[in-house]
Amino acid sequence: KAGEVLREVEVRPGDQFFFGWVHSLEKIPWNEFYHIEADERGFFLVLDAISVPAFGAGIPANKGKVCRIENGLIYMEEIEQRFDELVWLNSHFAVRDITVNGSLIARGIDLPEHERLRLTIKKQTH
Repeated sequence: KAGEVLREVEVRPGDQFFFGWVHSLEKIPWNEFYHIEADERGFFLVLDAISVPAFGAGIPANKGKVCRIENGLIYMEEIEQRFDELVWLNSHFAVRDITVNGSLIARGIDLPEHERLRLTIKKQTH
């Protein structure tokens, strides 16, 4: 609401972005794997894959082109879904790790509780 910037990290096209959270109903970890792309309109996220340990309410059974199981997790890959931004209601419990190229940006506990947050990628102007 206030337009306050909570975190700012430099990224480039090709960088890997991860958003890990806990499903509100099933109480299981949900992992989202993205990469960053750019076009003439600007930067955006492309959802490459999700992984979950089981299916349940609200968990898609056929997302992406490839589905595989590894180390007890179900991976749905080659999703190729574009997002100009991510918006979520933050939870200290539900939001786990948010990383870029494996480096931690924030955890839910680091961000305001029960606030609607928005992640955007903007071109830096100097």
